[in-house]
Amino acid sequence: MTEIRHIVFDIGKVLIHYDPDLPFQRIIPDAEGRRWFFETVCTHDWNLEQDRGRGWADAEALLIASHPEEADNIRAFRKHWHEMVPYAYEDSAAIMTGLIDAGHDVTMLTNFAADTFREARQRFDFLNRPRGVTVSGEIGLIKPDVAIYERHATDFDLDPAGSVFIDDSIRNVEGARAAGWRGIHFTDAEQLRRDLAAMGIEA
Repeated sequence: MTEIRHIVFDIGKVLIHYDPDLPFQRIIPDAEGRRWFFETVCTHDWNLEQDRGRGWADAEALLIASHPEEADNIRAFRKHWHEMVPYAYEDSAAIMTGLIDAGHDVTMLTNFAADTFREARQRFDFLNRPRGVTVSGEIGLIKPDVAIYERHATDFDLDPAGSVFIDDSIRNVEGARAAGWRGIHFTDAEQLRRDLAAMGIEA
């Protein structure tokens, strides 16, 4: 099996915490109302289109047209985004920076809106440490589309067979495998260390 020469990290729920429910526990205190809002209005699929590159103004206008009574709550999603990412996972971030310090080639590949990623980089300096990053919102492609892995490999001159991708979503890991990469399904930092060690990488 080809030696791993390139280590690629996802960001959300691997390096930094992400939970849209956090500010909305205050904004919509009723649990049932909050569940309805996320299942019907600001849905995962709606938010994913911002990860694909749609601007927030267009995204908000689309929902407000169909749910005018929810206009304030819809605008609150972007307004309070910073509360959805309250902290980094220090243990997995330390693994990533340790790999960089040890001389490994480390990049990142993430589904992230372009503007919120810039904000994340300002808040979490370790996101500036890897050699580079592919941000879905900047290129109009999202995981698990095989094309985004191929784009990342091309842009950063990676050999897919010598690359491993680390993501909390099994669908995204399977997308990487479909592109010829190896994959690690992230659950926690200690398991990540074991999975990397099984590939011959001490972390």
